[in-house]
Amino acid sequence: MNIEILNKAANEARGLAIDAVHACSSGHLGLPLGCAEIGAVLFGEVMNFNPSAPKWHNRDRFILSAGHGSMFIYSWLHLSGYDVSLQSVKDFRKLHSITPGHPEYDETPGVEATTGPLGQGIANAVGYAMSGKRAAAIYNTDAHQIFNHNVIALHGDGCLQEGVAREAIEFAGHNKLDNLILIYDSNDVTLDAMADVTQGTQSQQYFESQGWNTVIIDGHDPVAVADAVTAAKVNTNGKPSVIIAKTTIAKGIPEVAGTAKGHGEGGANFADSAKEGLGLPLSGFYISDEVKAYFAEQAKAKEVAHAEWQKTFDAWSAANPELAKQLECGGSNESAKALLANIPEFASDYADATRGTGGVIINALAQQVPQMVTGSADLYGSTKNYIKDGGDFKPETPCGRNIWFGIREHAMGAICNGIAYDQMFRPSGATFCVFADYLRPSIRIAALAKLPVNYIFTHDSVGVGEDGPTHQPVETVSGLRVIPGLDVYRPGDPEEVAAAWAGAIEKNDGPTALILTRQKVGNHTDVPASVRREGTLKGGYILKKETGDLKVILMASGSELDHIVNAAKELGDGVRVVSMPCLERFDRQSCDYKKQVLPCSCTKRVAIEAGVSGLWWKYVGSEGSVLGIDRFGISAPGDVVMKELGMTADDVVTAANSL
Repeated sequence: MNIEILNKAANEARGLAIDAVHACSSGHLGLPLGCAEIGAVLFGEVMNFNPSAPKWHNRDRFILSAGHGSMFIYSWLHLSGYDVSLQSVKDFRKLHSITPGHPEYDETPGVEATTGPLGQGIANAVGYAMSGKRAAAIYNTDAHQIFNHNVIALHGDGCLQEGVAREAIEFAGHNKLDNLILIYDSNDVTLDAMADVTQGTQSQQYFESQGWNTVIIDGHDPVAVADAVTAAKVNTNGKPSVIIAKTTIAKGIPEVAGTAKGHGEGGANFADSAKEGLGLPLSGFYISDEVKAYFAEQAKAKEVAHAEWQKTFDAWSAANPELAKQLECGGSNESAKALLANIPEFASDYADATRGTGGVIINALAQQVPQMVTGSADLYGSTKNYIKDGGDFKPETPCGRNIWFGIREHAMGAICNGIAYDQMFRPSGATFCVFADYLRPSIRIAALAKLPVNYIFTHDSVGVGEDGPTHQPVETVSGLRVIPGLDVYRPGDPEEVAAAWAGAIEKNDGPTALILTRQKVGNHTDVPASVRREGTLKGGYILKKETGDLKVILMASGSELDHIVNAAKELGDGVRVVSMPCLERFDRQSCDYKKQVLPCSCTKRVAIEAGVSGLWWKYVGSEGSVLGIDRFGISAPGDVVMKELGMTADDVVTAANSL
């Protein structure tokens, strides 16, 4: 290991960060400067990756959990040979650049996760580590070992103060994810003040209490960094590792180094004097020939290592063609219709809550899609998403398909994101609908990063009943619907549940939420199952067409579908029943299709949903009526609450007659 060149590279990376932040007058200098030696060792020596093949299966995954320090990763991706040009570094935070303010997945080669919301990256790394453990258990054979990589995440005090990180750390220790390495940038500073103003945790003791290996090092000593990471990578004692690296924030800018002022862009005011002190020319964005040559040589060595692995992989693929096909798929590449073709229609006398039907469907799909894994926040008995005969993910059985997250919804969401980022398995997580907001930040990131994560949210409305308003979601479903890129299904009968699940597995460019009932719903067998399935995949469809001239349109989702079906019987001819299980998919249909379902000529429309009414008005129009619940619920039996709050067929009839 060439200590002199690594220290030189560290200082030049500091210069890149100073120049980039100074150029746009925006950004965070503290971490890129404080962790420069850590970056030099990771990207110059100890991590296993190939810049020319940034997604190869057995690369070490690096996640910058402290995403505000994005110039750290951009500098090192450029220096180590990824397709991140010097011009891209100069374009930091500019419009349409590949170096945005915080790292974004699939925007920049080498960025493994969209980070910035603190703590998320730690939990993402846990998901990546789980994915790596499963991959090794499923795909490695006695003859060929194709997976033995590590997951490394760099974070600071801010990440550790967020609850999502604490949940994920406990989960990782309990599940003995010894392929996971956290590097803790312990600089004793947060944005507003020195860290002791807001925290007093004894970090080493904390991590040890959670079942982690711990070591404290000087984060500015390349040898200490290299030794600690190397030891963690070969760790076999069943514990994840944390390297507590003591660093000086904004090192290299004496005016702010070691203080809260060093966290943000303030240090850029001293750009010239800082570069002089670091021995860098004032011209800006300087990289010496020696550093370029060093990283070019390292890139060649990494290509050779990758090529050797590729020989093993090719031999493994030839010996295990079915496993190779499964790995290459990474998830489901089946269409929803193909998936549904292998799910029998439900019997005419079938009656269950949609959560129960969801349990039937997930098990049917699990047979077709071996990459599916699912978890629950200590609620399998209620959410019904346990994969029978799938086994449990445990240290001794990492190939298990059922993940016991415990009461950790926030970490569940971010861990599922980590699994999805890795593109080898299709994760889902379940809890009660009212608790969706516990993992909302993770759902938002999944939508932003276009991750195919599925959420199973049961007990979907005031129909929950006696548990009362604390457990009766009224605003939650609409709150999810406003997240761009998230499909929200609220199916109203078993065939709609089947189609909703198939649509969720088919979708590869974003997450899906499945909103399921606790109470039983009808099975509308007078309408062919094919109509209900195909209509659900379009988001909205005509469940029952009017028998005379169209006079009124009734629309609903979920359990309220029964109400409009029954109301239509009483209202007689001229009534159209429209099921709207997924507003987002319906909105993506052609104008012609939407007009066929909701013709402009019929302005008398009634929508009913056991939740806030706001989003339904765009379908109902100013001359229609929305029956919703724009208040919190009541503690009483579910059917009593529904009646008290106007969620009945009689209420639909009254509303229709009043138009």
